[in-house]
Amino acid sequence: MSEHGVVTEAGTVRFERLLPAPIDRVWDYLTDPELRRTWLAGGESDPKPGGRMTLLFRNSELASGEETPEEYRKYEGMEMEGRIIRFDPPRLLVHSWREEDGSDSEVSFELSEEGDGTRLVLTHSKLASRALLLGVSGGWHTHLAILEDVLAGRPRRPFWSTHARLEKEYRERIGEA
Repeated sequence: MSEHGVVTEAGTVRFERLLPAPIDRVWDYLTDPELRRTWLAGGESDPKPGGRMTLLFRNSELASGEETPEEYRKYEGMEMEGRIIRFDPPRLLVHSWREEDGSDSEVSFELSEEGDGTRLVLTHSKLASRALLLGVSGGWHTHLAILEDVLAGRPRRPFWSTHARLEKEYRERIGEA
């Protein structure tokens, strides 16, 4: 299983991880705003189909001692609004994701028990451009790596330097076409 996301069709990237925690604990890190902010973004949600999903990104707070690079400062404190499409605890969370260009994409988290851990399949689809596909690929890879750190009880890796390295890798892997 590669840690890199895989483009499964135009506008869709899929990640798969075996996480070191039981399914209920992983579910909590997806749905509880205080736990979610330790690896992705805070923000309130109404946990039901049709409910509002707000993500407030503060990536500079994910690891201490790292400054946000100039080109990403506009995203610090960015708020993303979406709607919950499917909500089936503790196995499935699907929500819309309002992109910076105004288009809506879709994020799906599928969980299944595997031994003492949980298999997470994250699919981000309906990405309207190659630029969005490249942007979310490095971002999700970095956020999922931090989730693994949190669940394993390790110090969280730095967000921005990890993201910069992975963004470059995805540009090479996926290309700019």
